[in-house]
Amino acid sequence: MARLASTVYVRDPETHQWVTCDAGTEPEQRLAALILTPSAWEEGQPPVAGPDTAAAAPPDDPVRHEAPAPEPEPEVDPEKKSRAPRRTTAKADE
Repeated sequence: MARLASTVYVRDPETHQWVTCDAGTEPEQRLAALILTPSAWEEGQPPVAGPDTAAAAPPDDPVRHEAPAPEPEPEVDPEKKSRAPRRTTAKADE
């Protein structure tokens, strides 16, 4: 089993409670499958998931899904676009 290089907090898929996995420890296989950050592991890669860990995270777990794409900003008609008044600087030699 792989050891953690840093402390990681994961949500237990069974109890829905936050679990602390301390650096230098070997977390349970079902929790290790949830830690996908390579820098969290001493070897630099998450351990390979076995048959028991494939179903560790429920499909609605936000850790397994990508963040939604941001909504595109509406296009602004250049003629209707308001401009802020220009700021002028005082001349130094006046």
